[in-house]
Amino acid sequence: MSATPARLDRRAVVARLLQDRGDAIVVTGLGSPTYDVAACGDHDRNVYLWGAMGGCAVMALGIALARPDTPIIAVTGDGEMLMGLGSFATIAVQAPKNLTVVVLDNSLYGETGGQASHSVVTDIAAVAAATGIQDARAIAEIGDVEALASRATSLGNGPCVAVVKIDQAERERVLPTRDGHAIRVRVRQALGLSID
Repeated sequence: MSATPARLDRRAVVARLLQDRGDAIVVTGLGSPTYDVAACGDHDRNVYLWGAMGGCAVMALGIALARPDTPIIAVTGDGEMLMGLGSFATIAVQAPKNLTVVVLDNSLYGETGGQASHSVVTDIAAVAAATGIQDARAIAEIGDVEALASRATSLGNGPCVAVVKIDQAERERVLPTRDGHAIRVRVRQALGLSID
């Protein structure tokens, strides 16, 4: 009987992903993905979502369509992505070349008490591929995060979905602002847009 492979440290994955982010806009999902991105340092191009479970990937899609020359990275969790699986079909149809959806998969619903998520039986990368997303990958090695970081911070041939197998350890919560209006204004200013 083979041993279960070790899972990656979520903070190390996100830190590597965003190390050389350039002009990328990062949209974060509910809970731990937001804390992980904030732990890398607050940034004017971070869009933190609060109370929008299931909405991270489609919010990132909207921004990707509005800013086709800017890399857009959605960082979400398996629980949230499982709630919004239909968004993969919409992403596949729209086929933005600048969108990368990173699913941090610890197989838990972390924000509601740590119950096992459906990713213990549902292959999220396979679901994304089945909807027509050509670049749908599962990542279990830190070396593969290097290639993902390069893809996420550039324009590709279409959308990318990467499901990263992370460990279940709790990390310190790094809480960014919860003021949605302030986040909107800050991102618009960073993009050189009016704040009206």
